[in-house]
Amino acid sequence: MDHPVLLSSLLGISDSFRHVFYTWCAMAVLFGLGLFLRGRLQRVPSGLQNVMEVIIGGLEQFTVDTIGEKGRTIFPLLCGIFLFILIQNLFGLVPFFDAPTANINTNAAMALFVFCYYNYVGLRAWGPGYIKHFMGPLLPVAPLMLPIELISHAARPVSLTLRLFGNIRGEEIVLLLAFTAAPLLTTLPAYCLFLLVKVLQAFIFYMLTMLYLQGAMEHPRH
Repeated sequence: MDHPVLLSSLLGISDSFRHVFYTWCAMAVLFGLGLFLRGRLQRVPSGLQNVMEVIIGGLEQFTVDTIGEKGRTIFPLLCGIFLFILIQNLFGLVPFFDAPTANINTNAAMALFVFCYYNYVGLRAWGPGYIKHFMGPLLPVAPLMLPIELISHAARPVSLTLRLFGNIRGEEIVLLLAFTAAPLLTTLPAYCLFLLVKVLQAFIFYMLTMLYLQGAMEHPRH
């Protein structure tokens, strides 16, 4: 029995509910971190406040540099997604915890939310004219492009789900095998490597969400 299952058993949590429990733990960490920092804000940041300002400020500047000033309107959502996925990913490196993103259902829920939200943003911005985003750059090719674009957009939540699930689940399996084979020799290097990869996977999900929102907010191509 692996450590996450052992902890779940000790807490009386069923295996099917395990990843939901760890998702709630990630939410609790986010809320706790926000409340902690809110009560200790300083004009000259230091410590944890400085770290968070660097992360959030860097992400905001990256968003604005990529899609322009309109990126500020969607940045709070993007930042929330990044931090939420990052914390879930990092749970996989905590002893007796498990990464909720190693469960395909967790990722599917986030991917479907992104899919619904960026289409909502497009409909709110363009109304019925939003359909032009799916018709290609030229009206004569619209009958051909429409089904292709619809299939492409429908595949986005599948791609978001499987990319995150495959990477996080694969990392946890490799880490478990490395720890089993040579606990002292491989654990620390593997932890450092997978720490980097887990941050990268959260950023990839964030960047793809940003690009989908950018496409929905842009003027139709014809």
